[in-house]
Amino acid sequence: MDRLLRWLEYPIHALLWIGLLGGALMMIHISVDVTGRTVFNHPFAGTTEIVSAYYMVAAAYLPWAYIARGNGHIQVELFVRLLPRWARAALQPAVDVLTIVYVSVFVWQTWIRAVQQTAAGEVIQAGSSFLPIWPSRWMLPIAGGLMVLYMVLKLARDFTQRMRAEP
Repeated sequence: MDRLLRWLEYPIHALLWIGLLGGALMMIHISVDVTGRTVFNHPFAGTTEIVSAYYMVAAAYLPWAYIARGNGHIQVELFVRLLPRWARAALQPAVDVLTIVYVSVFVWQTWIRAVQQTAAGEVIQAGSSFLPIWPSRWMLPIAGGLMVLYMVLKLARDFTQRMRAEP
């Protein structure tokens, strides 16, 4: 189990870096567009479409597995910290299972949509030309699928470690 989790570090970090690159490119692209519009009175064509279809999707979704790996998702501990220790220990696996179920449904639905939009050759009009956006549809099921895979393996590892630790 640990070997599989270590192997998953490579695609997790790859998606993180692609997401970070998407965020950096988004900032550069928008800066060039604003500079072109205000200084030269000539905006960069297709900025809104490219940013919303590619950069934002990459920056928002591709790091999901990395966030799950570090337990970095948002947690509200207002009431949880008042629970007894045994209840807190049981709550985390339950939350993990619910997260796995929810993200699995998300992956399934975005996979269906990605297949449909790929078959249709989805494009969006950007200025006077068309920008294919169907490739960005695949970022969601890939990122979510990697997150689910990591969380399932981690949950299984934690469960087996607990079973070994108990007398």
